[in-house]
Amino acid sequence: MNYTLVAFVVLYLLGTLAIGVWAGTRIKNTTDFAIAGRSLPLIMVVTTTFATWFGAETVMGIPARFVQGGLNAIVEDPFGAGTCLILVGLFFATKLYKQNLLTIGDFYRQRYGRGIEVFCSAAIILSYLGWVAAQITALGLVFSVLTNGAMSETTGMVVGTLAVLVYVVIGGFLAVAWTDFIQMIVLVVGLTIIAIFSADLAGGAGKVIDLATHKELWNFFPAPTLTDMAFFVAAGVTMMLGSIPQQDVFQRVMSAKDANTARNGAVIGGISYILFAFVPMFIVASAVVVMGDSAMELAKNDYQKVLPTFVLTKMPLVMQILFFGALLSAIKSTSSATLLAPSTSFVENILKNLRPGMNDKQQLFAMRATIVIFTSLVLAYAVAMKGTSIYDLVSSAYQVTLVGAFVPLVMGLYWKRATTQGAIVSVAFGIAVWILFFPQVGGEALSKAFPGQLAGLLAAFVGMIVGSLAPQKLRNRHEHVHHVQGLPAAR
Repeated sequence: MNYTLVAFVVLYLLGTLAIGVWAGTRIKNTTDFAIAGRSLPLIMVVTTTFATWFGAETVMGIPARFVQGGLNAIVEDPFGAGTCLILVGLFFATKLYKQNLLTIGDFYRQRYGRGIEVFCSAAIILSYLGWVAAQITALGLVFSVLTNGAMSETTGMVVGTLAVLVYVVIGGFLAVAWTDFIQMIVLVVGLTIIAIFSADLAGGAGKVIDLATHKELWNFFPAPTLTDMAFFVAAGVTMMLGSIPQQDVFQRVMSAKDANTARNGAVIGGISYILFAFVPMFIVASAVVVMGDSAMELAKNDYQKVLPTFVLTKMPLVMQILFFGALLSAIKSTSSATLLAPSTSFVENILKNLRPGMNDKQQLFAMRATIVIFTSLVLAYAVAMKGTSIYDLVSSAYQVTLVGAFVPLVMGLYWKRATTQGAIVSVAFGIAVWILFFPQVGGEALSKAFPGQLAGLLAAFVGMIVGSLAPQKLRNRHEHVHHVQGLPAAR
């Protein structure tokens, strides 16, 4: 065990805890706790939106998939994920910011009523299980690698989760925003220096690019068959659209000091994420050049350890400190956001419907208590799912919001004729069709013929249109009958 490296990591963790305690002294109400009092400048909105996506899968999952399957294997993340933030900035940020909402669930209540609010909020909360579990899994892996196996992955999960939980519970989104700001500086500087050092180890950036070209890793589009194209599109839209109705994205938009900052921060954050995601890809490609077949074997069998192994075996202590600082920054920034978001949604959009008389102080306490409970549940889930890949845990998280929550949001904002009935039918159609494509329900042949999440999304659009227009057509027909019979039209 390298005690100097461990000491630096411990000091870094203590520093973020100190920020959380400081931020906690500035929390006065639920608005401060949930969306930092709508006060953040552009630079902090950019760093916190960027930090939303730049997590464990970006550093350890995406690069390993890239060196195995090229750009085509990572269309979902970073391309879909980054485009999500750009779309949020261009088409959703200004409209939602002007409504002065605390959570994304508040939009569903105002537009469609409490039934849709509760259901969509529940779907959004459930979608966080896989995402948070992925970050906790990565924390366990990092602490296990850092201690050379002296700390088990399960113990590492518990220690890492507690390190994040404390400052989120105390400081809320204000602590998240400030730690994101610092952690993103550490991440960008650290990974950039490591990328330069990696290129030097590999004999120059040209050799790394040549490797990618030789292995045809730049191929983006799949074979031009209907099935392959359908699964390609489905992979892209899963995070691209399924992440739009997410509370953590919404919090970052609402925390901005004004609507223009909300819009620009999301767009810049999304573009930055797509571009900077290539840095860890470059580092892993360098590892393949330096380590040869052993790196590819790790990528296939235990890909989450490719980068840590490369850094620990081929780089000096300074680079190791930079790497683990950057890696922990990525994981902690994402996990803090994903612990806070579902907890605020639960209190605002579910608990308040069960206990409508709560005052602001009681809501603030409920939010903090819910974070602790949700964290405990996700920690147990992560331990139970140990062995599942980080990338798979993340990518499976967004399908439920894609088929259940996206269509009511986009149609509610952009289609005036969208109704509560339309939203109910949309949710029912989307979820039902999506479930039908599960191998356990519709069979292996159906699930392999067409992607279930894309089928569910299309069904949700059909449900919204049919459900919203059908009552109108029936009323028009009723009015027409009365008119023909010489009776006054029904009101």
